[in-house]
Amino acid sequence: MDNAIPHCQLRCGLLEVNAFDKKCQQYVARCVLPCPILSYLIKWSDELCNHQLSHVGQFVVELIPKARTMRRNTTPSPSTVLSDSTLHAQSTLSAGTPPEVATSASATSAFNSAESSRGVTFRVVVLSLLLAVLFGYIIPIVDYKATNTFIGGAHLPPGAVGVLLLMLLVINPLLRLVSRKLVFSRNETMTVYITCLFSTLVPGRGGENFWVPNVIASFYYATRENKWLDFLEPHLKPWMTPALGPNGRYDEAHRLAIEGWYTSADQVPWSVWMVPIAAWASLIFSLYFMLGCLGVLLRAQWAEREALSFPLLRLPLEMTEDMDHPDQAGVLGRFFRNPLMWVGFGIAVWIQSFNGLNLYYPEVPTVPLEIPTGPIFTEAPWNQMGGLVIRVWPIVLGVSYLLTSEISFSLWAFYLFHKAQLMMVYYGGFPPNAIPTPTWTRGFSKGFIAYQQFGAYWMYVAIILWTGREHFKTVLRRAFGRDKATDAERREALSYPVAFWGFVLAFAFVVGWTTMAGVRLDIALLLWTTYLVIAIGLARVVVEGGLMFVHAGWSPLGPLAYLFGSGPSGWLSPSSAVPASVVGGALMTELRGFLLPSFVQGFKLAHDRKIESRKLFVLIFAVILTSMAVGWWNVIRLGYEYGGLSLQEWWARGPGAQGPGRNAKEFVKGVEDIFWVNWVSMGVGGFFTWLIMLARSRFTWFPLHPVGYIMFTPFAITTMWFSIFLGWMLKVLVTRFAGSDVYRRTTALFLGLILGEVTMMLFWLAIDAWQGRTGHYLMPN
Repeated sequence: MDNAIPHCQLRCGLLEVNAFDKKCQQYVARCVLPCPILSYLIKWSDELCNHQLSHVGQFVVELIPKARTMRRNTTPSPSTVLSDSTLHAQSTLSAGTPPEVATSASATSAFNSAESSRGVTFRVVVLSLLLAVLFGYIIPIVDYKATNTFIGGAHLPPGAVGVLLLMLLVINPLLRLVSRKLVFSRNETMTVYITCLFSTLVPGRGGENFWVPNVIASFYYATRENKWLDFLEPHLKPWMTPALGPNGRYDEAHRLAIEGWYTSADQVPWSVWMVPIAAWASLIFSLYFMLGCLGVLLRAQWAEREALSFPLLRLPLEMTEDMDHPDQAGVLGRFFRNPLMWVGFGIAVWIQSFNGLNLYYPEVPTVPLEIPTGPIFTEAPWNQMGGLVIRVWPIVLGVSYLLTSEISFSLWAFYLFHKAQLMMVYYGGFPPNAIPTPTWTRGFSKGFIAYQQFGAYWMYVAIILWTGREHFKTVLRRAFGRDKATDAERREALSYPVAFWGFVLAFAFVVGWTTMAGVRLDIALLLWTTYLVIAIGLARVVVEGGLMFVHAGWSPLGPLAYLFGSGPSGWLSPSSAVPASVVGGALMTELRGFLLPSFVQGFKLAHDRKIESRKLFVLIFAVILTSMAVGWWNVIRLGYEYGGLSLQEWWARGPGAQGPGRNAKEFVKGVEDIFWVNWVSMGVGGFFTWLIMLARSRFTWFPLHPVGYIMFTPFAITTMWFSIFLGWMLKVLVTRFAGSDVYRRTTALFLGLILGEVTMMLFWLAIDAWQGRTGHYLMPN
């Protein structure tokens, strides 16, 4: 470490403070503080949260001499970051309220000052398992049969928030009438919420139950023309699918079983399903355990050392803030007594009441939330963008107001940058309609843009891991017995050695399972490594960027085939391409509900609230197994009872379900493409991501964040970008012209908007179930 004075930044209004030593922070994001000034910055952060600063220079003049003195008189220690999102997450509905979502120092303070309360109690275990059964049964019906608003399907699940509302407004008040001792404590309530982050995602759209239609749809839709059976039968193991008999043939008995799922049948032929269920259950459970161990390894780095904001935890924390102090804050707490919260709540209820009633009574006017852009962009070059969705999702707008301006700006700006690239190539003489769109992109982007995104993932995750290298060195030293456990590690859900070796063994199992399915070892290793890269990148987007649902928009096997080649003489041989297409299609295509963000968010809540993390870990997997078993049973049952042809189109019978057959045929035949162009595009994406991170570490004014770049093509950002833009614009206007104090107070309005949206989702789900209406959704699907 040299003796240069650290560079300090303060964004007035946004209250963003970042300091870093250029030598230590070279080529990485501004997410590391030199430790000599850490305690001073933490001390000042509380004052910054409660006072508007009219003169930035005066604060910096005071900060630098004190930082210089502390730097000379202290020794380095682990570092952290203070960003505007962290400070906003710390602030509460009224000025002076203690922070909840905090930096490492404030989290430690909360840990020391919080009332000790067990979270994993017997009644919490019973309630969590009952909810897992309930969600496992209801969610497949809602998602696949009724195709209404998802109860899960997001990392702020409406079902989980609904459980919180029920416990706060119904169960606890009734229990209080009997005895105050029966009331659920805040830790118990938060434990139930954590388990709901899993029980609402596992059985629904975006969960791993996608394997069910993936292993049968290609057989059902196989014809003499597409000749899918010619490569499915010889290259798939019979234990992978109920469509194949022990002899590896799609015989009459198994054909009737598959047709029965699509056209309905009197009973479920469980005999043909039992072996595939056992095989896929072993793989998926190992995958969940691998992600759980990875969540343990990432929590301290992301939640404490980098102090990411975790914006999606803001609502449950605010709702439950005063649960343990009813005598001071009232039975319902300050959140439910805040007028601004009820204003936001009322706006959401008003909008969705009119729009919902219009479905039943067309004479009721609607509140328009979408602008049709088809008639607008009809002339070149605007018509080369491939469509522009301008729609307001109130719940997304509410969450966007809680994000850092840097994150929210990047999310919508990079989406427009994606569209700008299409117009630029048009002016370069390459009409976008003439540029190939590889099948693996699912139509979300042209090839040269999709490879940019692929390269951006690899570079961004590499930088994330490099930034946390000191933490991961500690993990490795613990794993190999070189260091002793610290007090902080003892509060983790698993000890670092168990988490590390559990991750390694689980990864080895999923790779071994894939090789047993017929995939060559090097392909299986690269396939699952790429999956981890995507999972870490998307999890970071959730915990830092606050996107309610995320996905890459493609399975990793697609870009790998177009980079390395496939076919009889290619890297991806036919014998590997077919089973790899099934594995990738079932588990890596629709990552909307993958569990790594739930693990990281759940472990952070448990750590900050002193919930017994190791008991919680066991409870989480009990909930996962319960919701998985009930959900899979219901998914298979729905097909035979109602017919898969009547279930959700993309999931049951459309491109998603038929993806393995379509992709495998393409890979078996051999990919024909200009491979060096794909590698160049991938390199451009990685290099551009590196430049963004370098600029962020060098220039305090630089406004872009790479999460926008890695998310600038999939459906998630396509449908949500305009809502994110509105949230960003409102936040910038409020902080710039009204100040940070007004911003902190107005967050209640947007939290109310989120809560009102969730309430109306649940309300209309109940009404639609009563009336038998389908296709009514209040969340992007």
